[in-house]
Amino acid sequence: MIVTSALIIWKGLMVATGSESPVVVVLSGSMEPGFKRGDILFLRMSKDPIRTGEIVVFNIDGREIPIVHRVIKVHERQESAEVEILTKGDNNFGDDRLLYAQGQLWLQRHHIMGRAVGYLPYVGWVTIVMTEQPMIKYLLIGALGLLVITSKD
Repeated sequence: MIVTSALIIWKGLMVATGSESPVVVVLSGSMEPGFKRGDILFLRMSKDPIRTGEIVVFNIDGREIPIVHRVIKVHERQESAEVEILTKGDNNFGDDRLLYAQGQLWLQRHHIMGRAVGYLPYVGWVTIVMTEQPMIKYLLIGALGLLVITSKD
């Protein structure tokens, strides 16, 4: 019942925000001081043009983990209406071209998962700890399973 409710809420958020991942956790310090490791970002994706200065979450071909960085350049091609985007972490020295897939110099709109519209500081540390310390995750799952088995309802 709990899992089903969580899935329904997640799918509802996806529809409401237009983003395939409406909530993400900041996993590195590349966006400090604006966003710190462990902050949760709320995303929204709209048809509005992406502009320089916006904070976006994007996927790179061949990488599983999305990246949260700021848009530093946008090129719009008038003839094709295609948009090319260059990003950079606020705390990084250079742009993100080294993070992109080999031979890729720009992001296209299909790489963008959403734009940051809000955040909760430090709440994502639960996710980080469970990812980096799998034993804690297994202990928590075991404790919840034991609670379910021993409950008298």
